[in-house]
Amino acid sequence: MDVIILCGGKGLRMSHVTSSIPKPLAIVKGKPIIWHIMKHYSNYGYNDFLLPLGYKGNVIKDYFHNYNIYHSNYKYNLGIEKIDYVEKPKEDWNITFVDTGEDTMTGARVKKLEKYIKTDPFLLTYGDGISDINIDALMDYHHRKGKLATVTGIAYKSNYGILTVKDGIATSFKEKPLLNHIINGGFFVCSKQILSYLSEDKNCVLEETLLKELGSIGELAVYEHKGYWIGIDTNKDIENANALLDLNMK
Repeated sequence: MDVIILCGGKGLRMSHVTSSIPKPLAIVKGKPIIWHIMKHYSNYGYNDFLLPLGYKGNVIKDYFHNYNIYHSNYKYNLGIEKIDYVEKPKEDWNITFVDTGEDTMTGARVKKLEKYIKTDPFLLTYGDGISDINIDALMDYHHRKGKLATVTGIAYKSNYGILTVKDGIATSFKEKPLLNHIINGGFFVCSKQILSYLSEDKNCVLEETLLKELGSIGELAVYEHKGYWIGIDTNKDIENANALLDLNMK
């Protein structure tokens, strides 16, 4: 099944990192964010990836074209420029790289992949979200609900402590509590029919054009994920992701 990973944005809130690399190549636990995402899908048997490239897309191409060099132990004969791999990575990923434009929004990026999408449904996620979501359970949920698309919902946690105040006096304090909101965590399952809601206009935003429309007509299912998930948007998020993966690898 095809897996689309949105990886063309500029990552402006991480400009100290993204001045030289695109955000999906920011390093978490020694590997790029996009590696963690692809590895997770691969663990469930999904190895066919479509990457809509934009900002610094050639850097993403270079990473994968040199993947065996970066992730292997090998001997190199400088004189004849020969590489003998001692140990190579085991990934068997099929990757289609498609230039979708540096300033193109998310919906248009997906639409521009239409002729490359071979499976129905297909999988779609953001190139900056790491999770331990059970993809098999997500797929089963999507099929049971029978809607055009399923989005993974994440319980929203405040970034701040919450005070309850009465007559100028605090009556309670909760440090970064879970709030009564569900946010878009990516990890979509989509029928190819959703492509008819999108356009190649570079200003077509997936969330505004597709998710709002599907929600209004009752065609967007929500799979609520209870495990870990983190959207990486700042340097602090990278620190949190490192700590989160440390915790969950023990």
